[in-house]
Amino acid sequence: MIAECQVDYVGRLTAHLPMARRLLLIKNDGSVSVHADDRAYKPLNWMSPPCWLHESPAPDDSTATALWVVTNKAGEELRIQIGEVEHDSTHELGVDPGLVKDGVEAHLQELLAEHVATLGTGYTLVRREYMTAIGPVDLLCRDAGGATVAVEIKRRGEIDGVEQLTRYLELLNRDTTLAPVSGVFAAQVIKPQARTLAEDRGIRCLTLDYDALRGTESTEFRLF
Repeated sequence: MIAECQVDYVGRLTAHLPMARRLLLIKNDGSVSVHADDRAYKPLNWMSPPCWLHESPAPDDSTATALWVVTNKAGEELRIQIGEVEHDSTHELGVDPGLVKDGVEAHLQELLAEHVATLGTGYTLVRREYMTAIGPVDLLCRDAGGATVAVEIKRRGEIDGVEQLTRYLELLNRDTTLAPVSGVFAAQVIKPQARTLAEDRGIRCLTLDYDALRGTESTEFRLF
């Protein structure tokens, strides 16, 4: 929907967006987000699922035509007053096939599988692309003690990658033939926030050197 709207968030803090033309997205997963015509993909405000949207008449002292109240389990609210509606449509997108990894990321997985000792002494590869109910784990390995290790590989390690590995670990640890399963988050660059989250969840972080894995010399200048 594209409409004039005023947005107020009430929860751990308060935030206010005055009446202006914005894009409102209500997705099948239950999420609601409010977008301006900048910031790329990042919304001005949002409510993540599970959440519930209730529509009612706007307050008497408002120029709006309707009030949306979006609530979540924590009792937080996103109160959206809807003014003039310029566009309102519904579209079914279907099941998304998922992001196709770029060449560098696919090569990293292949190279790390070939040089699995990069993960640590005594590591062995069980399988690449080990399938789970929610998608494939990049590498499933065994450490020197025989324990199962799930490895998620990214070119650039960010929080969403840590969340992805966390979901895999939760599923894998339900399998008594694999549990306990630990995790390694491997990437060429790992953002500080992602590293902090991973370590807080007991996931080891590993920075990968693409050139070293390929067995080539880096072109960077060195002192020695």
